[in-house]
Amino acid sequence: MRMKKYEFWFVVGSQFLYGPEVLETVAARAQEMAKELSVSLPYPLVYKVTAKTNREISEVVKEANYDDACAGIVTWCHTFSPSKMWINGLAELQKPWCHLATQYNREIPNEEIDMDFMNLNQAAHGDREHGFLGARLRKPRKIIAGHWQDEDVRKRLGDWMRSAVGAAFSRQLKVMRFGDNMREVAVTEGDKVEAQTRLGWQVNTWPVGKLAQTMDAVTDAEIDALMDAYRAAYDFATDDLETVRYQAREEIAMKKMLDEEGCMAFSNTFQDLYGMRQLPGLASQHLMAQGYGYGGEGDWKVAAMTAILKAMGEEGNGASAFMEDYTYHLVKGQEYSLGAHMLEVCPSLAADRPRIEVHPLGIGDREAPARLVFEGKEGDAIVVSLVDMGGRLRLICQDIHCVKPILPMPNLPVARVMWQAEPSLTTGVECWITAGGAHHTVLSYDVTAEMMKDWARIMDIEFVHITKGTTVESLEKELFLNDLAWKLK
Repeated sequence: MRMKKYEFWFVVGSQFLYGPEVLETVAARAQEMAKELSVSLPYPLVYKVTAKTNREISEVVKEANYDDACAGIVTWCHTFSPSKMWINGLAELQKPWCHLATQYNREIPNEEIDMDFMNLNQAAHGDREHGFLGARLRKPRKIIAGHWQDEDVRKRLGDWMRSAVGAAFSRQLKVMRFGDNMREVAVTEGDKVEAQTRLGWQVNTWPVGKLAQTMDAVTDAEIDALMDAYRAAYDFATDDLETVRYQAREEIAMKKMLDEEGCMAFSNTFQDLYGMRQLPGLASQHLMAQGYGYGGEGDWKVAAMTAILKAMGEEGNGASAFMEDYTYHLVKGQEYSLGAHMLEVCPSLAADRPRIEVHPLGIGDREAPARLVFEGKEGDAIVVSLVDMGGRLRLICQDIHCVKPILPMPNLPVARVMWQAEPSLTTGVECWITAGGAHHTVLSYDVTAEMMKDWARIMDIEFVHITKGTTVESLEKELFLNDLAWKLK
């Protein structure tokens, strides 16, 4: 499912008023633009039609709705395209929509401009007519304005494509829960029926005993092959190979169950390890490195979101990972958050080659498990949290800047990432708590806040963004207005 080949359809608006030569020119230019744009975009942009009638638009929309390879449509009005003829089609559109407000020529040609030029090059006219209808229909859409050859326009269009693919991925996503969630925890609960209705997720439980049975059937040859893969990717900082082999056994069994059911995300909890000697640590981390989403303590929402952000990242599996805020460094002028988890942080975040180590866990009443230990890389990133507010889903996104950990922490045997939160650590914490953000998040270096905003718009859920300019007061006002608006939806 992750490797599915998606494409986007380029639908260009015009009308018969200008004659066949103009329509031929519009079509030729649209094909040229789609071909050239596709070179720099993450997914192909396929020219479909220069639409001139209600019927043409309705037909291409129906085709897009039922074509699984089509992840969205990009519209542009080269000439003046009367918007009433778009009503029936756009009213039925079920795929993500981007309105590219551009024009073929970059400059106004001083010597060549005449009425023939004006009749042909009416994007400024046509896109505003087209934009009115989108607003009138109240259709969720992405609007990108600028010249189609500009790097920033192509970057924004490519990012929107990734968001749309994240939406397509979401609507097919299946999450495997090994057991239930951690007892008495509120934020890992949620309405699975609403999640499937709104986001497409199929979230179901498989007994941990079934996993234990599958582990028993794993062969030594299968374990040997995975151990070779571990050696190729990671440094061994332990002589306890039997413990590492047990993690390999767990990983192979989990992957078999996930693949048999078509699941791309999973959760487990240290409170339910029936028939297992270790909590999966290295096993979960290496599965995440392959693109599977994970949620600790039975958190199926963060498991799904991890898989979605990975699918939206570079090469369909970007630097995104399950994360948890663990502790703060509150020295004035040196405020940082330390993120980690007991075991399960994806190595896609690692600054250097991760090490396999074995240490006691101190929780779960099982053997000391093997895990990957590393420091996260530096750079701008986001953390996101999806929470069930009762009646609606809220996606909270915060801008952060990851740094090299300021302390070596030699006795902390887990992967860790340290960051500065926007607008500051303390104000950021107050804003996060005010919005109801969970202690589990997805941290991503690849996916941007704008991409998450686009994804939330496509999925029709609330989006809250904590930025450098956010204050507690402004956020409280935003949340109050959001409450009113969503009650009316």
